[in-house]
Amino acid sequence: MTSSDISDGAYTAVVDSIEDGLATLFFESDGDEVGNAVVAADRLPEDGRHADAVLDVEIADGSIANATYDSERTSSRSEAAQNRFDRLSRRPPKDDRE
Repeated sequence: MTSSDISDGAYTAVVDSIEDGLATLFFESDGDEVGNAVVAADRLPEDGRHADAVLDVEIADGSIANATYDSERTSSRSEAAQNRFDRLSRRPPKDDRE
């Protein structure tokens, strides 16, 4: 794992991308981003090998000791992002006083 010095412990990780067999992960702790890492994609659960997948990850001795895919949080984040996009993409009401 090449990382920005992720300490041992439990984290939420979000898959940013997977290219050429490598996954880029962003790690969060208590809702704050604490770093990122590039890992071999085959170290991740098969169902979590896609962009925006949310994983519960345990880091031990500087590498992933355990990772589980959280489908519920993945769906929730996806829906929240889509709702935000939909709100931002609406046109403002016309001003008839032109």
